[in-house]
Amino acid sequence: MADYPWLTNYAPGVDWHAEIEKRPMPTLMDESVARFGGRPCVDFLDRKFTYQQIGRMIDRAARGFQGLGVTKGIKVGLFLPNCPQFIVAYYGVLKAGGTVVNFSPLYSEEQLLHQIEDSHTDIMVTLHLTALYPKMAAMLRESRLRTLVVGTLPEVLPFPKNLLFPVFKRGEIARVPNDAKHVSFQELMNNEGDVAPVDFDVDEDVAVLQYTGGTTGVSKGAMLTHGNLSANVCQARLWFPGARPGEEKMMGVLPFFHVFAMTVVMNYTLHIGGEIIMHPRFVLEDVMKAIPRKKPTMMPGVPTMYTAISGHPAATTTDMSSIHSCMSGGAPLPVEVKQRFEQMTGAKVFEGYGLTETSPVASSNPLNGVNKPGSIGQPSPGTVISIYDRDDPDREMPLGEAGEICIQGPQVMKGYWGREAETAKAMHGGRLHTGDVGYMDEDGYTFIIDRMKDLVLVGGFNVFPRHVEEAIYEHPAVDEVTVIGIPDDYTGQAVKAFVKLKAAEDIDEEKLKAFLASKVGKHELPKRIEFRDELPKTMIGKLSKKELVAEEMEKYEAAKGAAE
Repeated sequence: MADYPWLTNYAPGVDWHAEIEKRPMPTLMDESVARFGGRPCVDFLDRKFTYQQIGRMIDRAARGFQGLGVTKGIKVGLFLPNCPQFIVAYYGVLKAGGTVVNFSPLYSEEQLLHQIEDSHTDIMVTLHLTALYPKMAAMLRESRLRTLVVGTLPEVLPFPKNLLFPVFKRGEIARVPNDAKHVSFQELMNNEGDVAPVDFDVDEDVAVLQYTGGTTGVSKGAMLTHGNLSANVCQARLWFPGARPGEEKMMGVLPFFHVFAMTVVMNYTLHIGGEIIMHPRFVLEDVMKAIPRKKPTMMPGVPTMYTAISGHPAATTTDMSSIHSCMSGGAPLPVEVKQRFEQMTGAKVFEGYGLTETSPVASSNPLNGVNKPGSIGQPSPGTVISIYDRDDPDREMPLGEAGEICIQGPQVMKGYWGREAETAKAMHGGRLHTGDVGYMDEDGYTFIIDRMKDLVLVGGFNVFPRHVEEAIYEHPAVDEVTVIGIPDDYTGQAVKAFVKLKAAEDIDEEKLKAFLASKVGKHELPKRIEFRDELPKTMIGKLSKKELVAEEMEKYEAAKGAAE
């Protein structure tokens, strides 16, 4: 076996050589229902469901999906916020033998149409809300969709909220036709739950078609098999040897339709018999009230979420002592954000790393071992991370030298749906080439420098936006920052920073530039700094560059046109 550097200093209590179990995803839930039957599974806005209750609902949904023709190869879309119906439909589709396709409620109709047609989705599950149903009604007319399964919030809300919702939230409820193309969630589950057994091939059968963010063009569907997803859940369990089966409480505010929350919040918690404190979405005030009342023990999040919580006026007086671990993912975790949150809450924040294509977790800082600031940690059990030359994908780089981060492991996708050429390119040499630039140190910790696509070329010199962002975050007045490259007639590109200040803080462009002068090189110093009240974010709340890049290009083209 190769002499992997991380093996000499691996996470305490974690065996990198441990057997990684690959199983059909429904068996993970079936085992938890059998083992933790009477224990709480979901707390949705104060209504609790036990594992037995959720298990029965899944069986009935699975039988209902089979009645709608779901079998191997049939795609069923989920167009849902976090709600009990998400878990029931997700595992119901998988138990029926079908493939889940996650759709973001934030997508435009154009994006929805592309993904429905590209994925061959025939059935969609959604709710009767005006924020969701009208988009799907349009898709029922314009796309290949043939059936909508429509759930309601009152059917999963506690008393008396279930009675009050239709009265006080009448304007948020859409009118749903009673016709052959619509099936209510209750109708779907109106059966005995006698599911026809399915013979799964864990390495071939696609459990979830998870679309990439599409930040560099049209999004692609990563084919995540039952083996990929169950392996990643197993790797997560191995990484947390101290987790207490049947006792952990997971704060579920990240959206389940995103791969990070799907695995780390939903599938992992269900596998260990934990309770998901489920919120439809991240609302800061609701989370601050829920933490001391419901006492979560684990709280995965994205950096902007930890920034928001630590910046809340009541952060220092709110009891957050129940939380023992917070996994940060979805975007690089600024060192200053990590330290501020840990000092304020006492919880431990450790950064993980992964991609849609890796189900998603590929590496993490250890929970109880050495956390290296700015590092994405060591490879998950059974995972190999290597660094290859950006210009020669067959040449591995020595330790300490930067190149493209590559990943091999049981959680790596089967490929991109319907895109053989792109799959071959991404999986060159049997390794997933991530597009991220980084290096590995002598202890096997990987450090990301930046995304290859985000690299800014200033007068022939490489500038990595993350390095500049880290320097700006050191200023105590800065709350959030995004750095991009903008067109420049003299140097080709220049650096521009977009900054959101903390409440009641005030600093101008020149003062911030002066602060940065000793921290970054001359070519890295932002040519422009623009202050904004809010910065663009993605569906899971991570800072997004693409909107700012598009704005700057539009401005540049307009100025060029005016000059001509």
